[in-house]
Amino acid sequence: MLLEIIRTLILYGAVVLVMRIMGKQEIRQLQPFELVVALMVADLAVIPMQDTGTPLLSGLVPITVLMAAQIAMSYISMKSEKARGIISGSPSVVVRNGRIVEQELRRLRYNINDLLEQLRVKNYPNLADVEFAILETNGQLSVIPKSQKRAVQPADLQIPTRYEGLSLELVADGVVNYKNLRLVNLTEDWLRNELYKLGVKDVKKVLFASLDTAGKLLYQEKAGTSGEGA
Repeated sequence: MLLEIIRTLILYGAVVLVMRIMGKQEIRQLQPFELVVALMVADLAVIPMQDTGTPLLSGLVPITVLMAAQIAMSYISMKSEKARGIISGSPSVVVRNGRIVEQELRRLRYNINDLLEQLRVKNYPNLADVEFAILETNGQLSVIPKSQKRAVQPADLQIPTRYEGLSLELVADGVVNYKNLRLVNLTEDWLRNELYKLGVKDVKKVLFASLDTAGKLLYQEKAGTSGEGA
């Protein structure tokens, strides 16, 4: 039993490491060849995990080879546009100027109901509002609305806007993020004092606290009380 646990942990660690090295893409964003590699890696890990008579190397070696092949394919597709087209394919325009490109749907074996469903998911229930719809190589549908139907932007109204950066997490589940505090040249004492002003005496009771680019501190206590301070 102990041997099985150890083998399982080793293979689990190896698969996690391999997937980590291969990249950060989500499953729904994987290219076809990347999805194939991910499935094969999982299958190869299961065999020595279940059969203790199979040497660990019988699973680790092919997993490593697949990882190397995936990295090589990614590098080749990054450097060569022609190779990228062969390996990953190319985006397909399925709606052009508000009209469905029937021939492209047939070529892709992509039916109209699926297309309309994806448009609704993207908040475009009316085909007439769509200028272009492009089926990307990872299977996602990109929608470009007609200029009259797009959401109004501040630039359209010539309204100046302030810079909006990313808010910094300062506390998560009672644990102070010292790295982010250093990024904004603040100290733990400053954080504790600001929280104390807001009625929070113990930082361990804070579920979440962040600082936005305007200098406002947002916090939420574990009990469910939330507030905002400058």
